Amino acid sequence: MRKFNAFVLKLIGIKTDTINMPPELKKCVLLFAPHTSYIDFVIGAMCINYMGFKATLLIKKEAFFWPLGPILRKVGGMPIDRKHAARFPQYAAKYIKEQDEVAFLIAPEGTRKLTKVWKKGFYHIALEAGVPIVLGYLDFRAKRGGVLPAFYPTGDYESDLKKIEKNYYGMRGYNKGQFNLEDKPYAWPEWQEEKEIKETPARLKI
Repeated sequence: MRKFNAFVLKLIGIKTDTINMPPELKKCVLLFAPHTSYIDFVIGAMCINYMGFKATLLIKKEAFFWPLGPILRKVGGMPIDRKHAARFPQYAAKYIKEQDEVAFLIAPEGTRKLTKVWKKGFYHIALEAGVPIVLGYLDFRAKRGGVLPAFYPTGDYESDLKKIEKNYYGMRGYNKGQFNLEDKPYAWPEWQEEKEIKETPARLKI
């Protein structure tokens, strides 16, 4: 499976950073952004598999039909009844506490549509479970996927969110214009430069 994912990622030109992986990945809340389409999720899951760790995520139980169900379970999906959505943060925090190792994946936007405000659930889950937040990304601007250093929540949500969001400034999802931080000054210009150099045809030596 890892070799297949590596082949597909290379074919579509997505670079996966397998070097800068924080040790906190062993037990954390793992953010995934931007999340603008199912394609973001599928390619993101491929990046995670290629990086060599497994994330756990809760998905509405209605999505676990054949043949999608076995695939979702293969990438770490766990079915959840939407009737219990109101108690999701408490359920998730309890689940994390009970595991020796778990990267609990959450898309903070909470929707594939453009939203100006992220959901607060990921933050409260991390606080209650006593684990760091690892910043996962799939950036179509630089065609790159990976994880950034872990962030330890302080309890000051507004201040912490600003610091977290700055890491995602300028990133773009598969659907252009549907990520709320896309128009911010790009946080990682060196990635863009690296992508442009890679895509520039080699000049003939005369």
